[in-house]
Amino acid sequence: MAVNKPRGQRAAKKSASAQDVFIHPSSHVEDGALIGGGTRIWYFCHIRKQARLGRDCNLGQNVFVGEGVVIGNGVKIQNNVSVYPGVTLEDFVFLGPACVFTNVTNPRAEVNRHDLYEATLVRRGATLGANATVICGVTIGRYAFVAAGAVVTRDVPDYALVTGVPAQRRGWMSRHGVRLTAPNRRGIMTCPESGLRYRVEKPGVLHCLDIGEDEPLPEKLRTGRVLYRTLRPRGQHKV
Repeated sequence: MAVNKPRGQRAAKKSASAQDVFIHPSSHVEDGALIGGGTRIWYFCHIRKQARLGRDCNLGQNVFVGEGVVIGNGVKIQNNVSVYPGVTLEDFVFLGPACVFTNVTNPRAEVNRHDLYEATLVRRGATLGANATVICGVTIGRYAFVAAGAVVTRDVPDYALVTGVPAQRRGWMSRHGVRLTAPNRRGIMTCPESGLRYRVEKPGVLHCLDIGEDEPLPEKLRTGRVLYRTLRPRGQHKV
């Protein structure tokens, strides 16, 4: 990660030239924050000291990243999201507009719990939909998909699709964000977009049979080419 300490438009341009980092002049990055090359920070963002952002991240308008927060590579954060101390985002996490994190289960304005922040981990490739809320102290698994407006109160398994209040598992999502249909006779589910195969190895545990969960996607699979509505099972109107 490259050290970046912008001070207004001139500093932001200098950083973009030296490290291929873009920081909009309306945003403020405190001294001691670390910003990886290729990262883009757009309007009215605030990055606190000791926060660490990886390479090739994209932060939309009005994003707050708290002190000491760790964000991996290739993370996309949409508008109006606050990533508070205690939250860790692994590589390629997607945070939808106005999704919400917390870091204290029982907050009181009169009681200082700054040393009692509860850890929340969002693992590689997971998606949080618009206006989703994550109650602190949970882990959201690799490539899990939290639907818009859901409220997560407990751990979410890898590849799980969770919806509702409180969020409950409704099915499985592929690494491409497509809902998997019923397995064949061998217990294999195939993503209709990518062709990657998946199987439930034991109750509540899904694995991809073709690519390891921590391996990068092949280049040819990194661009979506099919509208989701054309991939949904007949009669399915929601995620």
